[in-house]
Amino acid sequence: MLQYSKANAKLKKLYKVEALTEWLKFGRWDRKANVYSLDLLSGWSCPFAKDCKSKVHETGNLTKSGNLETKLKDGIHTLFRCFSASQEVLLPNVYKKRKANYELLKACESVDEMADLLDMSMPIDAGIVRQHVGGDFFNEMYFLAWLELASRHPDTLFYAYTKSLSFWVKHMDKVNSLNNVVLTASRGGYQDHLIEKHNLRESVVVYSEQEADSLGLEIDHDDSHAALNGGDFALLIHGTQPKGSEAGKAVRELKGVGSYGRK
Repeated sequence: MLQYSKANAKLKKLYKVEALTEWLKFGRWDRKANVYSLDLLSGWSCPFAKDCKSKVHETGNLTKSGNLETKLKDGIHTLFRCFSASQEVLLPNVYKKRKANYELLKACESVDEMADLLDMSMPIDAGIVRQHVGGDFFNEMYFLAWLELASRHPDTLFYAYTKSLSFWVKHMDKVNSLNNVVLTASRGGYQDHLIEKHNLRESVVVYSEQEADSLGLEIDHDDSHAALNGGDFALLIHGTQPKGSEAGKAVRELKGVGSYGRK
């Protein structure tokens, strides 16, 4: 079985978003609905990531506490480090859960097999599901499996950021036919050219509130922009960034002005 995760601190803010209350009244079997995510290994499951490409690698050694020793490696084009990858190197249980999910899904041989696995593993009280706090749609079959899951559960909202834009574009008619699926193009990948070409709504990582203002974008502090079908928006840079990097400098400055803690 896959392991869905209960809402983290940011996703818990969705409970207070009035426009999302309809999705959270009741889940399956008339139980109070909740927010969950299904997460995979960051980087490894992100075939089109570029600006934020980071992966956790196993060294083959054990830590003093008996966990697998891991190290975080950035990609050759990385501008800022993936927040969820940073989580995986710091939290062994998070890494193990996401690795297990990724391996189970990769072993599936058809869309239906993947969709069945996603379905039987999904909590019965899931009212809102974010696809991937960590990870992305790693192949077309997996993308279609999520669409199949959404079609089976029209009373559950499924939303995701993605850099796997070619899958979205190829199956746009199917995506648009599902009222419970909301996708956001995550700028900073190898398929960014498809954003303008197909007028995809997007999120942009910014290094300051002033940068967001200059782009004319609202900052999403609580994931509500991502979960609701609206316009483009910005995300403030966060997480552990490489020493001496512009991203690291931006995070320090955001902490200094009190913006960092609002995400």
